[in-house]
Amino acid sequence: MTLATADHGFTGLTGFAADVLTSLGDIGVGVLVFIEVLVPPIPSEVILPFAGYLSQSGDLHLGWLIFWSTLASLTGALLLYGLGAAIGMDRAVRLLAATKLVSRSDLERGAEWFARSGAWTVLVGRMVPGVRSLISIPAGAARMNLVRFSIYTLVGSGAWNALLIGVGAALGTQHERLEQYLGYIDYVVYAAIVIAVAVLVMRRVREARALRPRED
Repeated sequence: MTLATADHGFTGLTGFAADVLTSLGDIGVGVLVFIEVLVPPIPSEVILPFAGYLSQSGDLHLGWLIFWSTLASLTGALLLYGLGAAIGMDRAVRLLAATKLVSRSDLERGAEWFARSGAWTVLVGRMVPGVRSLISIPAGAARMNLVRFSIYTLVGSGAWNALLIGVGAALGTQHERLEQYLGYIDYVVYAAIVIAVAVLVMRRVREARALRPRED
């Protein structure tokens, strides 16, 4: 059983997320988190607290939200791990950088971090925005043990997802007090996306300038 989409009171992007969650139920958070792997500027730091918030006013369940979001995180991580293992680090960086959705500098920074600190970066990196997904690529290129990679991903992603969902759930207990502010949530989400895209564009510009041959 799910809530009717008209009952959640959200509009815009948050309304879309609420529609997905209330239409698909708990598994909807997994769909949204998996999309984050493909569209990094839409952060789980927005999606997961929002899902936790809705769990206090509907039929979503905290335990299943954590389960599905973590399973989606693992699935996306395994896809990127497989990409790194299949074509290598250099080709994976060129391929993903060409999509314009991620920064080459972020990819290279993740690779350097993995090379310097080893497999533990997979565990810790799950809690670092901008690195969370990308750290899987150097792990795959280095052929890190797949079982160890999966365990680290599950632990790191599970802990981070549980924290974000729990924060949202705590806010959700104050739903009646916060109801008058619901209309402003879209502005916060849009601002977060604009900032993320702006940072990505600036990095792309700097990278393009750095690669441009210097004129004598």
